[in-house]
Amino acid sequence: MTEGDAPKRIDAAALQGAHLRYFDFVMAAFVTILLLSNVIGAGKVATVYLPGIGAWPFGAGILFFPVSYVLGDVLTEVYGYARARRCIWAGFAALLFMAFMATVVVALPPAASWKGQAAYEAVFGQVPRIVFASIAAFWAGEFANSFVLARMKIWTGGRMLWTRTIGSTVVGQAVDSLIFYPLAFLGAPAWTPDLVLTVLFTQWALKVAWEVLLTPFTYAAVGFLKRREGIDVYDTATDFTPFRARV
Repeated sequence: MTEGDAPKRIDAAALQGAHLRYFDFVMAAFVTILLLSNVIGAGKVATVYLPGIGAWPFGAGILFFPVSYVLGDVLTEVYGYARARRCIWAGFAALLFMAFMATVVVALPPAASWKGQAAYEAVFGQVPRIVFASIAAFWAGEFANSFVLARMKIWTGGRMLWTRTIGSTVVGQAVDSLIFYPLAFLGAPAWTPDLVLTVLFTQWALKVAWEVLLTPFTYAAVGFLKRREGIDVYDTATDFTPFRARV
């Protein structure tokens, strides 16, 4: 099959040992955005001014973290659940190493001439409870997202891509939020149960809305990759266990 031909419908098992031209690049983009949204975006609270409401604070990471879900959708839609699962485990391992590295680097005694320790602690200092909640929520949410999309692709016969990208995000982000916010903040000072629920629902709604807005990008990326790879993968005989990294 030459580049640009109509993608061929195949079962995911038929990809075993296949040469995939762009998979590594999509995987690298997925892990990169995941790490950067946690390192750069997670620690800042930004403000947007809304007409009739005024200043509305939000976590800056919400602008970029949902892109990892979009790439998760692209991975599952184009390459199948097994390869998306491999990427999720790669992202999970990268998050663990990032947390370990940050802990070690911040804990190292600073040289007497170096005056950046306080800033370093402010940026990279981690609350173990929040780190654990973030990694657990990512793992469960991404697997829920990938599973729902793969199953819906079979149910819809590959039609109406938007229904499964948005539907899988509704489920995946719900799982993510239901794990992260209670684990990270429930019982913490200044975090009442009502506040946890309010933030949980607000962040979930914003992430789903972001997915809807990015639907044209998802369509373009999926169409490009399917044409270039020449495949349209269906998980009709896939083992959906999350507890393996092999394809």
